[in-house]
Formats: sequence, structure tokens, C-alpha cells
Amino acid sequence: MDQALFQYLLRMGDSTLILSHRLAEWTGRGPAIEEELAVANVALDLLGQARMWLTLAGQVEGESRDEDQLAYLRDAHDYRNYLIVERPNGHYGDTMARQLLFDVWHFFVLRALTESADSRVADVAAKSLKEVAYHARRSADVVVRLGDGTQESHQRMQQAMDDIWPYAGELFVDDAVTLRLAEAGIVPEMAGLLPDWRAHVRDVLNEATLTMPDMDLANRPAHRGGIEGRHTEALGYILAEMQFLQRAYPGAQW
Repeated sequence: MDQALFQYLLRMGDSTLILSHRLAEWTGRGPAIEEELAVANVALDLLGQARMWLTLAGQVEGESRDEDQLAYLRDAHDYRNYLIVERPNGHYGDTMARQLLFDVWHFFVLRALTESADSRVADVAAKSLKEVAYHARRSADVVVRLGDGTQESHQRMQQAMDDIWPYAGELFVDDAVTLRLAEAGIVPEMAGLLPDWRAHVRDVLNEATLTMPDMDLANRPAHRGGIEGRHTEALGYILAEMQFLQRAYPGAQW
């Protein structure tokens, strides 16, 4: 059970860590100061959540690795983040389409995890839920403004949603890890989150005058493998930048 929980904690910690880094790439490059600050705050929230998940992962693993060692001293094939979070930022509409799909899923996952049979998991989820509820509201608001804006913003937002949609399916994949933990009441079955997620996303897209992509996410996802350590080349570039200091100066401390 500890090994399954360790793997699941890595999924949560790695996904929030990598998405935090992706969002931080907008610093100094945002479309407006207000948006740049908002994205930076979301990135910081996710980084704080990543620290909590990875700290707990290290405790469950029992090999004396802390959150910094897990973040900076693993190679790409040891990461367990969902593929959607390592996707390049693209233009701002691409970033917000990715953010909406992840934020809504993240909210429903955390809400379920607050009732986890493992009090440690429930505590981290409870501390993160309020932040993620805000993230989901904010990304929905931006998607609505871009989708229901000018003709060009509408077209680009629709294309962004069509492009990222195939990566959302992995969020609802159940494997031996989630099924074992779900049986013990520690995590929800991921597939069980899909109906609420789909309904929420559909409402946002309707308000944004966007069309929900015609792809059945309940069947085998078009893109998957991140939670098993199979990643796109994008993750390698992220880690090369993110881990440079620790790799160049092992054990360095401020």
C-alpha cells in the first residue's frame, strides 16, 4: 500500500510542480500586468502544493528524501506528472485552455481527497482546495472572455481547446495504483470524476460560445503515459532549466 500511495503522491506533486514551472514562464511576458500577476500567483500556489505533496511522498517512501531531492534529483522517467501539464505554453489562449481543463479536474480531485481515509492526504487536500477553487473560477473567466471576445480571439480559443483536449483523457485513467488506493478509501476512482468535470467544462464553454471537442475521453486516451514515466520531450527541457542549479552545485543551500 505504501508504494501505491508513494506513486500517487508523486502524481499530485509532480503535476503541480511542472505546471507551476510552466506558468512561471509567463513572468515578464504576460499579455497584461494584471494577467501576469494573476498567473504568477497561481504558479506560487501550485508550487506550495507541490511541496506539501512531495514532502508527504518522501515520508511515505521512507528513504530520507525531502521535497527538494524529489524535485531536483530525479530524471524525467522518474516523474509521474500528467502529460497535459508539460505541454508548451503556446499563446495565452493555449495556456488558459490547458489551465481550465486541469483546474476543473484538480478541484474535483481535491474535493474528493478531503474525505480520504488517510488523514495526511485529507489535510493536504483541504489546505489546497480553496486555492484551486479560485484557480478554476479564474481560468473559466479568462476562457469566457477570450472565447466570447473578438472573432480572432474566438477562433484562436477554439483551436486552443481542440488542441489540448486529447491530453485531458489521461486525467481520468485508473490503473493498479488508483484502483488499489480507491478500494482502501484513500483516493477516488479517477473515472468517477469525469461526469462532473465534463458538465462543468461544458457550462464554461457554452458561456464562452465555444464548442466542446467531439472526443470520448471515457475510452482509451489519445495521449497517456506520464503517470507511468513516459513523457514528451518537453519535460526534458523543463527539467534541464528547473534542475540546473542543484545539478551544477549538488547540495547547495542559500
